[in-house]
Amino acid sequence: MGAATQPFRVMLRMQIKPGMEQDFEKVWRDVGASVTSHPANLGQWLSRSLDEEGVYYIVSDWVDEPRFREFETSRRHLDHRRHLHPYRSDGSMTTMTVVAHLTADPDAPATHRDWEAVK
Repeated sequence: MGAATQPFRVMLRMQIKPGMEQDFEKVWRDVGASVTSHPANLGQWLSRSLDEEGVYYIVSDWVDEPRFREFETSRRHLDHRRHLHPYRSDGSMTTMTVVAHLTADPDAPATHRDWEAVK
């Protein structure tokens, strides 16, 4: 993938109200297709922080920024946000362009010990 075709990435940090984490995860899964069905979306991931209580990160990749911004102002996105808003006490958004992507080596050693032995 060349530099001109690297995805546009959005990372949301969401602080979820105490005791509502499991419900938030369920609703996120339930309404997720409203994001992933958009023709410019390349996928999205929900991750729970192990370091910060009640903090989740949502990462989504897009074909490009203009198509993401088109989605961001859509009726369907506003409805998606409405479903998740009751669980959120705080949040922020960061946008970025992926500049490099390294995949796992299929020929990598099978164990940590073998990996350490490689010169």
